[in-house]
Amino acid sequence: MYGVMAEASFVERATALQWNYTGDALGILHYVVGDADALEAVMREIPEVVGYDVAHVDAGSFYVYVRDTTTGPLQEMFAPVTSGGIVVVPPVKYEPDGTVVFSMFGPDDELQEAVTSVPAPIDVTIEAVGGLADTATAIEARLTDRQREIVKTAVTMGYYDVPRTASQADIATDLGCSPSTIAEHLRKAESRMMRGQFS
Repeated sequence: MYGVMAEASFVERATALQWNYTGDALGILHYVVGDADALEAVMREIPEVVGYDVAHVDAGSFYVYVRDTTTGPLQEMFAPVTSGGIVVVPPVKYEPDGTVVFSMFGPDDELQEAVTSVPAPIDVTIEAVGGLADTATAIEARLTDRQREIVKTAVTMGYYDVPRTASQADIATDLGCSPSTIAEHLRKAESRMMRGQFS
């Protein structure tokens, strides 16, 4: 399923929100922006997918729970992050270039061992080293519920895309408030996230 979520043309964006790995099975809950029908058609053809459930959010986004049997390579890939005291902190983001980005937290020696024992052909790049407060989940937790709603809507609509594909007025229309309210909430949310990241 990794290849589908990371590289399929009908998946615009996919994020693993939570998972359970038991050694013989893997269950993952994803949030996906894309074509649910196309994803279902592909999942039906993957022998390792033993079950799935799709819950639509709107016409272009949905949650999908996927249960896979584990293969040798999958067990080898998960072994470094499922032993000892390491915690993988959601979300796990699938990038368009096929990479997967996530945060891990745990004892230094176990993290080092996990990184060095990831099997080939997987390449590991450490983007940043920090504490638990530096994870995406902790940074998002600094926002109020309203700021989180507005930022998520802005991201979904393309406000942060390059080039930008949505304006503050577009977001305001979608959420039923004024553009000045959107501007204020985005400014405050961005300030909290930047201060949290760089202070």
